[in-house]
Amino acid sequence: MRVMNQLRYQRRFTGSGEAFGRVAVLMGGLSAERDISLKSGEAILNGLLAKRIDAFAIDVGCAVLDELRAAEPDRALIALHGAGGEDGKIQALLEWLNIPYTGSGVGASALAMNKLKTKLLWRGVGLPTPKFESLTAGCNFAQILDGLGGECFVKPVSEGSSLGMRCVSTARDLADAYRHATTFDDEVIAEAKIVGREFTVAILNGVALPVIELKVKNIFYDYAAKYLSGDTEYICPAPLDSAKESEVKKLALKAFHVLGCEHWGRVDFMQGADGDFHLLEANTVPGMTSHSLVPRAANAAGLEFSELLEEILVSTL
Repeated sequence: MRVMNQLRYQRRFTGSGEAFGRVAVLMGGLSAERDISLKSGEAILNGLLAKRIDAFAIDVGCAVLDELRAAEPDRALIALHGAGGEDGKIQALLEWLNIPYTGSGVGASALAMNKLKTKLLWRGVGLPTPKFESLTAGCNFAQILDGLGGECFVKPVSEGSSLGMRCVSTARDLADAYRHATTFDDEVIAEAKIVGREFTVAILNGVALPVIELKVKNIFYDYAAKYLSGDTEYICPAPLDSAKESEVKKLALKAFHVLGCEHWGRVDFMQGADGDFHLLEANTVPGMTSHSLVPRAANAAGLEFSELLEEILVSTL
């Protein structure tokens, strides 16, 4: 199999760290992904300080409005995962305070955070995504499971890091998984399982970075595989021929832009046995921990971690 040569990312930022002024790294938050956000935020803060950028951390809580007013940052780098950080709320607050921030805007953040609305939009414009159904307490779980091919993933609609997610193959397990997922979110979907290879494409300033293939020992790429396991394999650049690599990159960019997302993020895929790609979800504030995918893709494109942060911040200038 011939693998396409990867082009190095062409940097947009060529100045010094002083150009960014005081940078508030927003981290922590109140969502179920708080611990991961704190790790992302710490890595980001250290990376910015290594570039002599005047950065400081704000652990986002109920007093964030007062803290931002008191700190008077020139811009904010959002490292918040989950509710309150990826759903447009912190973005709206920053816009109200007239503080430039990284990543997608209010509407796109809210849309991409909602898996159901994301998949409805993708399906509406003809982009490929696995078949899915909304779940309720009174639905016919056996009928839904049969309609999804006999095996499916159950997902809270507005949760990340695979929290509350299960893979099931019986109606009883589907009902149990639904009840479990409702402890994370009121809205829950069931999505048909695609058997095949798993890929992710990081996007930075309109450029699709080298594709990563994920190989996990767990049933799927769950929370443990993402943040705890040392057995997960990350292959970057992914072993795809040039045609398939081009196809998945173009699909990632289109799926990202259809949602209105901007600047940086990540789009996840499954590739079925027939070779077709299926969109899973878009991430507008991906993880930036030692296990995270965007830094791996950036490194394969010639960007060190601190340089990646500068490229993320350049959109706020």
